[in-house]
Amino acid sequence: MSSDEDLWRVLREVSNMPYGAGQIAALEQLLRRVDAADDRELAFVTRMQGTTVYIYGGEPAKSFVTFSWCLAEFDRDPQPYHARAARQLLWHFKYMVNGLLKFPEVPLDRTRAVLDDMERRYRAGGHSLQTVHKHRFMVADHVGDAEAAAHWYRLWQTTPRDDLSDCAGCDPTTQVRYFADTGRHAEAVALAEPVLAGRLNCPEQPQAIMTTLLVPYLRTGRHDEARNAHREAYRRMRGNLADLWEIGDHVEFRTVTGNEAAALELVERHLDWLDRAPSPAAAMHFAAAASAALRQVDGALTVYRRAAADRPAADVPAARLADELAETATALAARFDARNGTTHQSELVAHRLAARPAGEHLPLSASLRRRPVRPAVGTTVAGGDGPAVGPGSGVPPSPPPVEIPADAGPEQLLDLAEQRWRRHDQDGLRTVLTAYDERFAGAGVSPATAARRLELRAAELGDDTEVPVAIEANRAALTAYRDLGDEVRAQVVTGRLGVLLAVAGEDAGEGLTLASTAAEALDRLGDDRLRAAAHDRVALALMCAQRWTEALAALDRVPADGGGDPYLAARVALHRVQVLDALESPECREAAEEARRLGRELGLGELLAAACLASARTADDPTDAVTACDEALAVAPPGMLVPARVTRARALMAAGRAGEAVDDLAEAVTLCVERGTEGDAFLRWELANAYRVAGRLGEAAEVAEEAVLGLDRLGAQAEADRCRHLLADVYRGLGEIDPALALLAQLAENLDGPDNLPHRAQVLEEAGSVLYDADRDAQAAQRFAEAAQAYRLAGHRVDELRARRREAYARLWAGDGPAAVRAVETVDALAAALAAEPDQEPVVTYELALAAEAGARVLADADRPDEALERLAGVPDRLRSIEAFGEAAQIDVLTGDLLLRLDRPAEAEHLLRRVLGGLPTGSRPAQQAAWLLARSLDGLGRSDEASAVRAEHDLDE
Repeated sequence: MSSDEDLWRVLREVSNMPYGAGQIAALEQLLRRVDAADDRELAFVTRMQGTTVYIYGGEPAKSFVTFSWCLAEFDRDPQPYHARAARQLLWHFKYMVNGLLKFPEVPLDRTRAVLDDMERRYRAGGHSLQTVHKHRFMVADHVGDAEAAAHWYRLWQTTPRDDLSDCAGCDPTTQVRYFADTGRHAEAVALAEPVLAGRLNCPEQPQAIMTTLLVPYLRTGRHDEARNAHREAYRRMRGNLADLWEIGDHVEFRTVTGNEAAALELVERHLDWLDRAPSPAAAMHFAAAASAALRQVDGALTVYRRAAADRPAADVPAARLADELAETATALAARFDARNGTTHQSELVAHRLAARPAGEHLPLSASLRRRPVRPAVGTTVAGGDGPAVGPGSGVPPSPPPVEIPADAGPEQLLDLAEQRWRRHDQDGLRTVLTAYDERFAGAGVSPATAARRLELRAAELGDDTEVPVAIEANRAALTAYRDLGDEVRAQVVTGRLGVLLAVAGEDAGEGLTLASTAAEALDRLGDDRLRAAAHDRVALALMCAQRWTEALAALDRVPADGGGDPYLAARVALHRVQVLDALESPECREAAEEARRLGRELGLGELLAAACLASARTADDPTDAVTACDEALAVAPPGMLVPARVTRARALMAAGRAGEAVDDLAEAVTLCVERGTEGDAFLRWELANAYRVAGRLGEAAEVAEEAVLGLDRLGAQAEADRCRHLLADVYRGLGEIDPALALLAQLAENLDGPDNLPHRAQVLEEAGSVLYDADRDAQAAQRFAEAAQAYRLAGHRVDELRARRREAYARLWAGDGPAAVRAVETVDALAAALAAEPDQEPVVTYELALAAEAGARVLADADRPDEALERLAGVPDRLRSIEAFGEAAQIDVLTGDLLLRLDRPAEAEHLLRRVLGGLPTGSRPAQQAAWLLARSLDGLGRSDEASAVRAEHDLDE
């Protein structure tokens, strides 16, 4: 291949790349090579392509240079290749007018001069001035000259279209924007409806017109259309730097519809784009919209801003960032107005900075069920005689109000409070203690009564944030009982103090010692119930230390009846379930059912819910698990709703009911956000997968993107990368190849450690598959080669062979025959090493066979059919030996083709008749075999038989 041929091939590859920084870098590298080659046509065509690449890749300023160079070259010395590009060059004038308006340093007279030149050339070529009038309208609209804009708009609309007019989506987009800006929202929607109903092939559509319709849809009450347009349009543009302006529109849309948190997510996701904004106009618009969004959230919230050349990465308070972005937008608007001689851009920016939620809240999120409100919610803990401690504990449901006797004395009230506590009625406990304090606080009660009140003080501190205060209350009660010489109560409080210390985690060793010492003492001093409760507390302290086997032994020392206390028996039953669950014991399921029975009998909603969830987690049948979760949700207190929803969702996923699982997971995410907990990122990951399995890929992508951001922010890189992998698969399902590739590239970069080599190789190979399926074969070959190298370093030789085989195919289809042959030589070396090993596994036999096939196809393309045929000897039989019958038939068909190329029709006929007899009629391999058989019969002079074969298999002559 000559040097020039290679450069033309590279230009084709660059043209097939996605718009963006990667394509721009490849183009600029190619330009340096082209200029060194001194090929005028190649230099012109490459720069013509460069103008488009810069516009859609987010660096329009560079397009001014390539356009000017091409225009000057076109005018200086016209050549045939110039004539072929004349129409495209006229089209590029539109890019220039649009782009020049977006840079305040470019004088307005310069833009008008380009417009005048555009008009002159259009007239000279006999073209309609429709698009010239449109761009004069755009200039007038930009500077705020309403009268001139209306004039040019009329001319634009009344001048006939031609093949240089903007596409059927872009022309109406500008019209819709004009209608929206002038308050004609119903007309805007009516104009757009037939456009959206048709086919739009422009790279800017339909996302551009959908974005422009957001406000008209809202103003005309079409909320579903607004929501869907936002989701669809943003999905299409979220990875394109060139669309920063329009992304600002989506930020503003989320702001005015009352989706402040979602607007904040967009700001954080695209904030660093301001450092490389495609134009000052785009930066101005996005900064204004982002500032308005940030003013709707708590100013103390922080926004993560990535590092730039002049600053490190940092979390920036929302209020400070809002001020900074407002200053940026205002300063840019002033620069535009100074150039334009008007105040129009400053007025627009002021309007955007004032954007606020207006009208009814419009839910947009696929992960939140309602507009989150964030009350402070805690998790119940206790010292051993109150609500259960451990996974799934929470605030119990509110029972009917406690009836407090008007004449009750202090001891009677404390008895009632303790009764409520033992029955897991935390609200009732607090109600009784409030009544006690109102009647008897400071009333000179006995020291024993005061000690009991101190003991119950620790019990009423049920929020996990209050554990330190509960510990101090227990210490005070312990001191009081010891001063009274009440050893039994002192040991009870000592055990509770031990559990609280274990829960706090700071003095877990001391906590276990205290609980154990108290249990030994109460074995001597206490009654049956006190002894049972003491050993339950030891088990709790051991559970906090994750010493599960010892905890089970401690629970075994508790009588089944809880020492005569059914409520304690139920609590112990639940603790046994938690321990057996941690030990992954088969007895867990039976224990969970026993805890469920006790919870039902005693009406203990929280305990019953926890037992039901344990039963669901251990159920063999997903349907039984769902039923258990339904029971849990019927009685669960607020603090247990998240685990109940999540457990039910997982059961539904296992039952193949992903659509229903979506609802539970979305509710769980909403609850997490309302509570201000960080677990929502992990739950969004699960929700995204549920959407994916349910076939709702658009929502899966939206939620997975949120999950990745959240997991990254938590520093959970492994989980974030797994979610990226899921998201890449979703993108593939949506046909969004370039975003999928970008994620896979990021994954490959993240998996750069030696322990991750196999995973890195898999990701690279997957990227190669995506590119190969998209017919971007040269890039696919590069990814397969990188995957093979990673497999080699990881010692995965069979995988390395497969990746090299796929590289050879990709280079073949990319039209780079010499590179394909070189890849086959590498394949041969790998195959020879594997073939030399004894006792091959089926996977090795399979890969060796397909490697032989790949080599044969490459050599056949290189006009070496005899060598290709030689490689296939015995390969189909080896494939049939491992029951790979389809692949064997495929290679048989290839063998028949090679025999025909070598003018051996009789052998081809014999082979192809045998193969055809074993293939399903109408299948692609059967069609291929029949077509080759007919050819072989023609070669043998048996045309009638060949015609019969063609007729039988419905083949064309």
